[in-house]
Amino acid sequence: MRISQLLRRDGVTFSLEVFPPKTSDKYTQTAAAAKEIAALKPDFMSVTYGAGGGTGEFTASIASEIQSQFGVPTLAHLTCVSSSREYVLAMLKTYREKGIENILALRGDRPADGPVSTDYRYAVELIRDIRAHGDFCIGGACYPEGHVECAHKRDDIRHLKEKVDAGLDFLTTQMFFNNDIFYNFLYRVREVGIDIPVIAGIMPITSARQLSRSVAMSGTEVPQRFRAIVDCFGDTPAAMKQAGVVYATEQIIDLIANGVRHIHVYTMNKPEVAASIMANLSEVLGRGHGA
Repeated sequence: MRISQLLRRDGVTFSLEVFPPKTSDKYTQTAAAAKEIAALKPDFMSVTYGAGGGTGEFTASIASEIQSQFGVPTLAHLTCVSSSREYVLAMLKTYREKGIENILALRGDRPADGPVSTDYRYAVELIRDIRAHGDFCIGGACYPEGHVECAHKRDDIRHLKEKVDAGLDFLTTQMFFNNDIFYNFLYRVREVGIDIPVIAGIMPITSARQLSRSVAMSGTEVPQRFRAIVDCFGDTPAAMKQAGVVYATEQIIDLIANGVRHIHVYTMNKPEVAASIMANLSEVLGRGHGA
């Protein structure tokens, strides 16, 4: 099923993200975790893709297996920063053959010492190619706090509008910890005429190390309230995991209470974290025992 169809349904859509292994010897373990998460029956699942394209076949295989074994629609990522146009078209063929209808089109992080594509500079060029070479539902990324490589938010939103006009069906945000930033972002994008669905991306932070790594990569603002949680519980793994799950749960409840209908959780391949959040939200999402 196309994600665009799911997003038109009444009620809240709740989706989960997993990532494939970097090497074949980790495939079985990673696929097992992904399938455990799929067994929770989210509305759809996204499967990430290495910026250099090295995990492309793993992405396709895991996405296909989730669909066939669990009946959960999948959203396969595709990056172009290190890919030739020929390789991208080959991946589109692979996705099509495996029954994958939904693609999240991304530039990807520029590799520190790897090859950089001469065919693609920006995600908008990849979006145009996907739209021209296959009947896919296409999603794109957006950044409520602005892309780390873009100095001004107005320029970032202008680039986002270009991606939407190139053929996107929906957007998914980078993680954020302050919902007010997301609400302001929604206002700004609607103001420039971006009216496709925007899915709010939430990452449960379950360790102090995960927080420092995520913030370093994304530049995401960390509210003092959450810093206090990390300061208090960061040295106690079980307590930090529980506190991180509660914080993410409260974020999602606030989003839903304020009319946000599409939620995406970056699970970091942790089935127990995904299960805890879904259990906390069972009645909020209308998926309790009586639903």
